[in-house]
Amino acid sequence: MLDKTKRDWWRSVVVYQIYPKSFQDTTGSGTGDLRGIIQRLDYLAQLGIDLIWLSPVFASPQVDNGYDISDYRAIDPMFGSMEDMRELIAQGKKRGIGIMMDLVLNHSSDQHPWFLQASSSRDNPYHDYYVWRDGMPDSPPNDMQAAFGGSAWTWVPQVGQYYFHQFVPQQPDLNWENPALRREIYDMILWWMEQGVEGFRLDVIDQIAKEPDRYITSNGPRLHEFLRELSRETFQKGCLVTVGEAWGADLQRAKQYSAPDGSELSMVFQFEQMMLDQQPGKEKWDLVPLPFVKMKASFARWQQGLHGCGWNSLFLDNHDLPRIVSRWGDDGAYRVQSAKLLATMLHGMQGTPYIYQGEELGMTNVRLPIQDYQDVEIQNFYQKRLGDGYPQEEIMNSIYAKGRDNARTPMQWDDSPNAGFTVGTPWLKVNPNYTAINAQSQLADPDSVFHYYRKLIALRKQYPVFVEGDFALLEAEHPRLFVYRRAWQGEELLVVCNFGGEATPWQLTQEWEDAQVLLSNYPQHPGDLRPWEAKIFYRKNGAAGES
Repeated sequence: MLDKTKRDWWRSVVVYQIYPKSFQDTTGSGTGDLRGIIQRLDYLAQLGIDLIWLSPVFASPQVDNGYDISDYRAIDPMFGSMEDMRELIAQGKKRGIGIMMDLVLNHSSDQHPWFLQASSSRDNPYHDYYVWRDGMPDSPPNDMQAAFGGSAWTWVPQVGQYYFHQFVPQQPDLNWENPALRREIYDMILWWMEQGVEGFRLDVIDQIAKEPDRYITSNGPRLHEFLRELSRETFQKGCLVTVGEAWGADLQRAKQYSAPDGSELSMVFQFEQMMLDQQPGKEKWDLVPLPFVKMKASFARWQQGLHGCGWNSLFLDNHDLPRIVSRWGDDGAYRVQSAKLLATMLHGMQGTPYIYQGEELGMTNVRLPIQDYQDVEIQNFYQKRLGDGYPQEEIMNSIYAKGRDNARTPMQWDDSPNAGFTVGTPWLKVNPNYTAINAQSQLADPDSVFHYYRKLIALRKQYPVFVEGDFALLEAEHPRLFVYRRAWQGEELLVVCNFGGEATPWQLTQEWEDAQVLLSNYPQHPGDLRPWEAKIFYRKNGAAGES
C-alpha cells in the first residue's frame, strides 16, 4: 500500500474519475449517487486504482451539472448526504483508495448565499466577492463573450451593475482580488481536509486571476501569486495531491504549476494534445483529422520538458471530452485492440494516469436525437449554429464527435435494462451498445479491455522505470507508428503502437532482441505489426545505478 505520508506519494498513483450522476444509482431516481459509488468500490479495488477523482457532488442547482456550486460544505441531496460522503471516504480508505474532490473556485452558483447577498446591495460586504462593473441596462462594460455563448455580463437592476461570468449567467465569477473571499475558500478547503479527503482537482483554475477590463480571462498577472498563497494556506498543511484544469497552460507555465517544491500544485491538466483535431483558431466543433506526427511531437515535448522539473498528468478521456476510442481509435471492428493501444500509449509515459469511468471498458461515443442531449453546451451550440445557417447534418456530426454527453452516458455495468445503472429512467439515455460492452462480461473475459488496464496499472507499480524514466521519441516522422523509449537506472522500456487498421512492417533492433514482452494486445507472432497492435518491451542493461 502507498505511503501517503511522503510528500510526492501521488507520483506513483493511478486516478479513476467518477462522474457521479452517471456511475451507479441505488434509489431508482435515474441519477447516480454516493451509495452507488460505495457499492462499486470493490470493482475499483479489483481494477487497482489508488484515488477516485469525484466530479462535483456539492449542493447545486445543476445548471452546469454541478459545476455551479451553491454550498461548498454540503452534499447535493440528489447524491445523498454528508454521512454518505463520510462513509465513502472511510470505505475507500479500507481498500487503499483515497478521494479527490472537484472544487470550482473560479465561480459559484448564482444561488450561493454569497451571491444572493452580493446582488442585494452595493453596500453588502459580500458584494465584493464577485466581479461587478457599472454600466447601463442595455450597454455592457465591453463585448466579452461567455464560453457557452452570449455576453459575459449580466445586469442586476437591484444594484445597477453588471456582474461578470465566463460561463453561463448562473455561474458568476468570484473576485479573487478580495482577501476576505480567499480566506473563506481556504477555510472551506481546510474543512474538507479534516473530513479525510486526499486531494483536489481545481476546475478552470487558470481563470481565477481574470481582468475583464483588459479582456484577460486566463493566466492573469496575479495567477501564480494566488496559487502560491492557496497552496501555502491549505494544501501544504497536509500531504495532498492537487491537479489544476488549465486549458491555457503551456510548458513554461506548467513548470511553475507543478514545480517539485510543491509551492503551487502537484500537476495540471493541459490540453495541447486534445485540441489538435480541430481547425486552428476555431472551436472544438470545427473538425479535422488528428495530425498524428504533431500529436507524437506534442506528447514528447511535454514528457521531456517536465522531466525532473515538473510533473505530467496523463489523460485521454474526461467528463468534458468525447470517448477516446471513438475519437482517436476505431470503435468498430478494432474497438478492443485500439482501446488497449491507446491505454498502452498513455500509461507507458511519465506522469499520473487518469482513467475516466468506462474508459477501462472501451466505452464509445453515442448518437442521440438533439432533444435527448442534456448538456447546456451542446444545446447552446446547436441553436447558435442553426441561427448562423449551418446545415443540421454538419451540426449533428460535430455533436456526435465532440459533445460532452458522449462521456456522460451512464456506466455500462451489465446487459440488464439500463445497463444495470438504474431501475428507474436514467437522466441521460444509456448507449444502446451496453449489451455488448459492459463490466460484467469483461470481468469474466481475461482478454478484455478491463483486464488489460489491470495489467497496465500493476506494471506501473512493479517497475520503477514507469514512474521515474526519461523519454525518447523514436520513429518521429512515421505516419502510423508511435514508438518511444523510457530509461532509468539500468531499466528500459520500449513502447510500440501501430495506429490504424493497416499492418505495418517493423522490427526490433538487435539490442532489444532479447527483451521481455511485458504486455501486448495481441498473441505473440513474428512479422509485421497487426492493425492497432501495441507492445511494451522491458530490459535491464546491467548498468544498475546509472541513468
